[in-house]
Amino acid sequence: MAATAATSAFLSIAPLPSESATKGTSTVGVGGRASLDPCGIRSSKSKGLSVKANAQATPKVNGTPVPGLSSGLEGKKNDEESGSSSFRSPRTFINQLPDWSMLLAAITTVFLAAEKQWMMLDWKPRRPDMLVDPFGMGRIIQDGLVFRQNFSIRSYEIGADRTASIETLMNHLQETALNHVKSAGLLGDGFGSTPEMCKRNLIWVVARMQVLVDRYPTWGDVVEVDTWVCQSGKNGMQRDWLLRDWNTGEILTRASSVWVMMNKETRKLSKMPDEVREEIGGYFLDKPPVIADDGRKLPKLDDGTAEYIRRGLTPRWSDLDVNQHVNNVKYIGWILESAPAPIMETHELSSITIEYRRECGRHSMLQSLAAVSGASVGGLLDSGNVECQHLLRLEDGSEVLRARTEWRPKHSKSFSSLGPILEPSA
Repeated sequence: MAATAATSAFLSIAPLPSESATKGTSTVGVGGRASLDPCGIRSSKSKGLSVKANAQATPKVNGTPVPGLSSGLEGKKNDEESGSSSFRSPRTFINQLPDWSMLLAAITTVFLAAEKQWMMLDWKPRRPDMLVDPFGMGRIIQDGLVFRQNFSIRSYEIGADRTASIETLMNHLQETALNHVKSAGLLGDGFGSTPEMCKRNLIWVVARMQVLVDRYPTWGDVVEVDTWVCQSGKNGMQRDWLLRDWNTGEILTRASSVWVMMNKETRKLSKMPDEVREEIGGYFLDKPPVIADDGRKLPKLDDGTAEYIRRGLTPRWSDLDVNQHVNNVKYIGWILESAPAPIMETHELSSITIEYRRECGRHSMLQSLAAVSGASVGGLLDSGNVECQHLLRLEDGSEVLRARTEWRPKHSKSFSSLGPILEPSA
């Protein structure tokens, strides 16, 4: 019984003090009147023990007790507590909720990072025709002698007929030619020039180009372009192309060209050095051109024989290539500038043959001449195929190029009359 009484005396808890009592001194102990001794311990007439909850030691300065400082600090502390409690917002259910914005931001960041990683891994589109060569880099095939590259026809590459323009096809041909040289490791510090050519300030220039178009691709079509090179005489190089529909394998366009070397400084034609011949000779295929030359000469037009003349054609800065002359694809646009509008509306270009005579630069002023042969412009609907002769010249009369274009009624094909298609053997 004595042990039980002693235990209850030490472990008994006094009732919670009232709100007014919390501002003063709070005690823990047993009832009865109590007195405060110098150590801060209340003594009671009963046998309980009472301890002051906020008892503090007397503050000292340099080891010397300062009795007045304790009461000053306590008063300041009580004032701060009473002031802060007066501006504190009332405690409600909403105020006690945690800040969910940080958690939502963290969850959103995690989901966005996961989605980005998923998109990087699952890059393959649903359309099977877009799975081929998705980055358009191209590859070497057929024992390293043929280069193949795929292109998707973009919306900005189509014309009024909703098909790819002839300039678009020509740009794809030029791109594959340059990438072929680059993939073969022969690209020097120039526009398709090899290292040995760069040492001698030599560049390639196209002398003749012939393109036959069986069908123009439309927006979203994927085309596959093959290109290779052959020797052309002693100082020239022949480059051919085949452009197919990737889905069906149908040949859409075939093209053949002859290239010669020109000195970049003197702007004059040059013979092919033996070092360059050894450098590129191993990449030549022994194949005939994909388009057989019909032997027809391109006539020269003048003011008396031309039916249509377009004057005041000037190159823009964007028309120049890295060799500081007008890109050969730009000439095709200038040729078509003089074609009659009725032909453009009722016919489509089926073939073009170009002979380049000289280059033109940024400050050149050109004239485009054209003459229609085989039918009159007024009877185009009943004429079938139409042939036009073209000449591009400078204002002083110097020839830049001669060309011949053939046109067929829209939505028809004419490859059957142009001979068989010659392809490289597999």
